[in-house]
Amino acid sequence: MGRLQIHVRNKLVAGALAAIPIAVTSFILWYIDTKARGLFGVAIPFLGIAITLALMYLLGLFVTSLLGRFLIGLADAILRRIPGLRDLYQSWKQIALTTGGHEGMFAHVVLVPDESGHMRMLGFSSGKPIEGDPNTCCVFVPASPNPTSGRLFFVPIDRCTTLDMTPQAALKLLVSGGNFVPPAIGAATFASRPIS
Repeated sequence: MGRLQIHVRNKLVAGALAAIPIAVTSFILWYIDTKARGLFGVAIPFLGIAITLALMYLLGLFVTSLLGRFLIGLADAILRRIPGLRDLYQSWKQIALTTGGHEGMFAHVVLVPDESGHMRMLGFSSGKPIEGDPNTCCVFVPASPNPTSGRLFFVPIDRCTTLDMTPQAALKLLVSGGNFVPPAIGAATFASRPIS
């Protein structure tokens, strides 16, 4: 492949990586604005976004109130008792990113060794051992730049290096294809480098 072809390909990929988040965000905002304005019968542009944000704020106030927490706990108890739906609900609850960041499959960002043992892979883990083996945990290693696909590994807990970074920062790293690398990655790889 010639130098010009490589240049054009690299610029097209960089342009696509820059355009996709902008296009997706614009589409979501347009969709929310259109639907909210249609629902409330408002013709003023962008007022639908303000209405949606206000409703989300009010919902946040409600779910963090005493009554809201009680109703969410009640709904949770009911959904756990419905056959068929129970398994689906618990699976989604386990992989959900929670506000506290201490539950679910994406609670901790970890580095784990690859199959050769010479390189490390970025993954997500609940940090809890699997049932029946207190020394092994489950780690989801997502693909980059599409973190919705990946592989599931069962890794000895002592081989997992927990990183001091949020799942959101790890997802940003994955989607950027390595253009954004949080300092926690460098600190962890430097600390685990053997002394020669």
